[in-house]
Amino acid sequence: MRQQRGGAGAGRRADDPGLLKRAFDRVFRFVRLAEFEIFFVLFFLIAFFLFKDLMARPQYNQLFVKKPDLDDSWP
Repeated sequence: MRQQRGGAGAGRRADDPGLLKRAFDRVFRFVRLAEFEIFFVLFFLIAFFLFKDLMARPQYNQLFVKKPDLDDSWP
């Protein structure tokens, strides 16, 4: 008699983890391996956006654009 293929769980063994679990495990393994580099890049991105936001305000922008008044004397 011929052996049947297919059915429930025919493609993998009972102790073999699923595709989704293996994908999550690989992603988390990569994150643990590259943790310092990820935090390094995130730190500079956050600092860049905060600095960019601060420098976009008009009162800070005038520091770079407006020339100091040379006619003022010290009190």
